[in-house]
Amino acid sequence: MSKNTSVVCIGELLIDFYCKDAGDHLVDGNIFEKQAGGAPANVCATIVKLGGTALFCGKVGNDPFGEFLKNTLEAINVDTSMLVVDDSHPTTLAFVSLMESGERDFVFNRGADAFLKEEELDKTKLQQSAILHFGSATALLEGPFQSTYLNTMKLAKENGQFVSFDPNYRSDLWKNNKPSFIELAKQGIAIADFVKVSQEELEIITGTKDFSKGIQLLHQMGASLIALTLGKEGTLISNDDKQEVIPSITIDSIDTTGAGDAFVGAMLYQLAKEKDVKKTLENFEEIKKITSISNKVGAIVCTRIGAISAIPTLDEVI
Repeated sequence: MSKNTSVVCIGELLIDFYCKDAGDHLVDGNIFEKQAGGAPANVCATIVKLGGTALFCGKVGNDPFGEFLKNTLEAINVDTSMLVVDDSHPTTLAFVSLMESGERDFVFNRGADAFLKEEELDKTKLQQSAILHFGSATALLEGPFQSTYLNTMKLAKENGQFVSFDPNYRSDLWKNNKPSFIELAKQGIAIADFVKVSQEELEIITGTKDFSKGIQLLHQMGASLIALTLGKEGTLISNDDKQEVIPSITIDSIDTTGAGDAFVGAMLYQLAKEKDVKKTLENFEEIKKITSISNKVGAIVCTRIGAISAIPTLDEVI
């Protein structure tokens, strides 16, 4: 079956309610702002804003919040034909307040996204895409979606498709169950062609703070291309033959929300244009160029408020 150049992003689509009463616990907060959230949705948004095509695959509730999320993605031309609407479970909601101490007060009401089942997936559309991205923060948690997520990764690998994986660790979600996250993340890394990790995730998964050792361990697990994001320092990129820190641009950061997702989206947007994506990973000079542009996209997002609304167009990047 021929593959098209679209990218399918699988995972959660949810509402983030941000408490606007600065410094308060959620119990004292009165004013909340509703925003579309979910890392895979942010990756989709980045790809389409840069000029590519992306499909979102996930589940929302049959309620006003689900309708808002669907409308938000469609307004920026993300293909929502694989977004399932659930009549039995509400849309997933997250409530967040940034307190004076810098800590986050966080309440997560998981709903429909946990119940996406394999029989609800459009297997034809999945198989037609050259790249599948698995960057969910919730899919590896307990629930029916966990097996759907991992089995879809395995099937993509068997079909010879390019698999992208972001473990997307959230301590608020995993709490005392970190060993389960590590075990499941290693399963994803073993399948993936491209893995993006933060410094925190590299240390949690590999047990070492040494970047080179940690990256080598990820390669040994199975990943072909690894991007270790380093914040303002840029990205350490490795294809198991060569590795190098690709610097970012200098900015005045005001909000880092969605920056990592924007970086991944920019990487996948560029890789999707390649005739042979997996062959491109062997061309380190080309990978360095792709990473440099992706660093810039992530940095620009940090200069603006929000996630989807902060993503630049290609004209603003080049």
